[in-house]
Amino acid sequence: MFLKKHNQGILALIIANIIWGAASPIFKWSLQNITPFTLAYWRFAVAALLLFPFCWNHLNFAKKDLPKFILLALSGVFFNITFFFFGLKYAPSVNAPVISSSAPIFLYLFAIFILHEKAKLKILLGTLISFLGVFVIVIQPLLNGQGMQLILGNIFFLLATIGNVIQVIICKDLLKKYKPVTITFWSFIIGSIAFLPFYLYEVFKYDPLHHLNINGISGLVFGIFLSSLAAYFLYAWGMEKIKAQEVGLFTYIDPLIAGAIATPLLGEEITLVFLLGAILIFAGIYVAEGRLHYHPLHKLIK
Repeated sequence: MFLKKHNQGILALIIANIIWGAASPIFKWSLQNITPFTLAYWRFAVAALLLFPFCWNHLNFAKKDLPKFILLALSGVFFNITFFFFGLKYAPSVNAPVISSSAPIFLYLFAIFILHEKAKLKILLGTLISFLGVFVIVIQPLLNGQGMQLILGNIFFLLATIGNVIQVIICKDLLKKYKPVTITFWSFIIGSIAFLPFYLYEVFKYDPLHHLNINGISGLVFGIFLSSLAAYFLYAWGMEKIKAQEVGLFTYIDPLIAGAIATPLLGEEITLVFLLGAILIFAGIYVAEGRLHYHPLHKLIK
């Protein structure tokens, strides 16, 4: 029996977020061997080439939408991935998905300050609670007597999250006119062009591809085929089939996947301060929305 359209969207977003939940520990492990812009450039450039045969007859778009495609790629690919990789250099990988779980709160703020929607008291209260949780996680290195580099890494994760929120808003608008594969392809191409000068700098200075080992190769394979090609397409395809306010809910699975992989792969530990911050983030979302959304797996069997 084929799944209904809405259920297909749910399943696509669940799979995409499982992949992205695994991404932070896998990429942190990979970046021990390969430089960030080299990994980013080849990840999206090769993924775009592999995607081309499936979208060559859906590449056209209106010239007036070019700024939207550029902003989509810069926010969701270039800035998001750049800050994400920089964050992995300095902070534990498990911090990334928890901080990114605050994305629904940023969506609320965008709705209030950019779309001029009326603010509700419970949403403002929930926002403050979640921001407190983000703040606790960002400064936890100080509370644990650790260095400023870890705080910098957490700030990079926060900036990556903001880039992803902007991507969601623009992508939802473009999906009214274009197929997911069209949006994904051009995001990869434009993102690759943005990464290119930084990649060339790394080539001339470090020659990163000459010293690849299993870490770097695994990161490239995972990044090209799963985290880029599969997850980005599933994400855009799933967004087309469900309501915009439901999209951010699927990020809640990411910390579970990241924690399950980061502990054996990287030896990372979950601290009490980190747990406090995570609880505050989800408590704030609960207050804002009146309930805490879980992944609606049960809807798939209805």
